[in-house]
Amino acid sequence: MSGSTATGQVGQVGQVGADGATGPGSRGLWAPPARAGFLRSAAPWRAAGYLLATGLSGLLLCFGLLLSGLVAGVLTVVLLGLPLAAALVLAGVPIAAWERRLVRFLDGGRVPDPHLVPHHPGLAAWLRLRYREQATWRELGFALLAAFVLWPIDLAVAGCVLAVPGYLIAALPLLLRDGEQVNVLKVVVVHSPVTAALLGLAGLLLLPLLAYPLAVLAAARAALVRLVLAPGGQEQRIGELVRSRARLVDAFEAERRRIERDLHDGAQQRLVALTMVLGLARLDAPADGPLAARLAEAHREAGEVLAELRELINGIHPQVLTDHGLPEACADAADRSPVPVDTRFELPGRLPAPVESAGYFAVTEALANLAKHSGASGATVEGRFADGRLTIEVTDDGRGGADPARGTGLTGLADRVAVVHGTLTVSSPPGGPTLVRVEIPCAPIDRGAV
Repeated sequence: MSGSTATGQVGQVGQVGADGATGPGSRGLWAPPARAGFLRSAAPWRAAGYLLATGLSGLLLCFGLLLSGLVAGVLTVVLLGLPLAAALVLAGVPIAAWERRLVRFLDGGRVPDPHLVPHHPGLAAWLRLRYREQATWRELGFALLAAFVLWPIDLAVAGCVLAVPGYLIAALPLLLRDGEQVNVLKVVVVHSPVTAALLGLAGLLLLPLLAYPLAVLAAARAALVRLVLAPGGQEQRIGELVRSRARLVDAFEAERRRIERDLHDGAQQRLVALTMVLGLARLDAPADGPLAARLAEAHREAGEVLAELRELINGIHPQVLTDHGLPEACADAADRSPVPVDTRFELPGRLPAPVESAGYFAVTEALANLAKHSGASGATVEGRFADGRLTIEVTDDGRGGADPARGTGLTGLADRVAVVHGTLTVSSPPGGPTLVRVEIPCAPIDRGAV
């Protein structure tokens, strides 16, 4: 039995380059401390808030991982800890999403999500994809780094920058409230209001000076997040290729529709008018003269050209697909096939236009191939929707041996299906039968939205 499967690795790798702006790069992160007006801006406070947030979330993550690891280790004895241990591998996914959001809070730049979109709906498909992705393991490594290394540094720096000047500034008010002495930073005991005032002045001067190393550390940590948690070069190229292909297909579909509309409203209407004029001319011409024969020939040729044009328009994008949906369009294609075809569809309603278009052209290409190459005496087209997936199967009783590698049009069809996250499978052993299966993940839409 020979079979082949063409699968589109279609997903969206975050939003890399989708709108031409993914936030500042590494130079942009270091720019705020160096620019004029840095101290008057919100950048120092954002840096302090960023480090406090990362430090506190890292502390909570540390306790959470230690507790979960302990529970998983204890329950492993009775095999109940294995699912928990497997789930801990994915702990980096929400942590990474939180870290990317915090970076956006710091500098307004967006760190793209490196994860692909599963081809099929459901938790199982999501888990299979996540465990295979390199980004998942990078995020797990970063989560461990944040939980056991980074958070003490973040809290220590943010705490010192805010606490030391704060204690110095508060020295005089605390002394005036106590009346006798104040212990500043548990290091200096101050009895004189003058000394306390000088310490307060030192704190006011120290606060803006410490804002610079605070911002530098926050920028360094954000740069680490971008380095580890943003898509790598290969992931970015894959994402851009996927989006580029989708844009090209969308542009191609739009051009097809424009050509269909122009032919339908322009050339076809003029041919219809020409056919009517020739018919009227035949009525006026003498029946036994040479002019009548020539008009009859011209009338017949115009009718044949009109029929060919209508067939061409229908092949570009059938109006029945737009008006009535996939089952009716496939039934119309089956009626026009020289091989008897039985169609059966069980769909909950209209599907997204790209899905209907991909399904329809898969059916028409399969019917064209079986009419030309299979020698089949009959075929069936079955379509159904289940588990968030449209499945279309075209089966014939021909001689088999279909191979997409031989240029039967199935390779281009696989590319079209791949753009809508679908797969095309061909099973065609020598002697038949041949089965062409198309599977496209999708969701039904309201008929009024079509």
